[in-house]
Amino acid sequence: MAQELKIDDDFWQLFPDTTVGVVRALGVNNTADVPESLLAEANQTAQKYVQEDPISANPIVADWREAYRKFKTKKGARSSIEALMKRAKQGKPVSSINAMVDLYNIVSLTYGIPVGGENIDSLKGDMHLKIAQGGEDFQPLGENDSEPALPGEVVYQDGESIVCRCWNWRDGQRTMLKDDTTNAILVLENVNPDREQNLVDAVNALCDLLAKYVGGDISSAILSQNNPSFQFRN
Repeated sequence: MAQELKIDDDFWQLFPDTTVGVVRALGVNNTADVPESLLAEANQTAQKYVQEDPISANPIVADWREAYRKFKTKKGARSSIEALMKRAKQGKPVSSINAMVDLYNIVSLTYGIPVGGENIDSLKGDMHLKIAQGGEDFQPLGENDSEPALPGEVVYQDGESIVCRCWNWRDGQRTMLKDDTTNAILVLENVNPDREQNLVDAVNALCDLLAKYVGGDISSAILSQNNPSFQFRN
């Protein structure tokens, strides 16, 4: 059965100028070795984005803080890119997890773009980027208890439950990328039209890194209000 990533109309009403890069990776080897030097270099590169104090004074962080003020969030929730940049600023390097997560963290740190990924084989039906009604089930990564979505929260959701809360803040347990993951969909998000080229460059870099280190069939697209969906399974 065909599956798509669909960005719903209610999302575009809040964020009409957002662009989302999507990368599909099929038949990959997620136990492949990624050189530690790549992640170390990316951690160093990221420091150029957070030269100002406080961290909210840096443009990348400020862009996402502004975006997060437009929808309901769990208290303290921040964009994944802010979490990565905070570690870089504090000299606490992002450590290795598995091949695909390492590669998307490398791209995120290098280009200042949030990147996340889900296991296609764990997704139920289509995946939507949308506004939550409230109460939808979410099983956080590494937690035992459900944490339902809030009304008005930006979420990724498939046919079973939320797969990522507060846009790109926290991933779910069910669809996480694990060592035995062979098929994945990765998303990269940009809320500042002036950084459109950064998103394009980040998508291209991620495709190249995936092809080089984990192999498989790699394809990509840039989604916008005029092109709001991508088929990731035929």
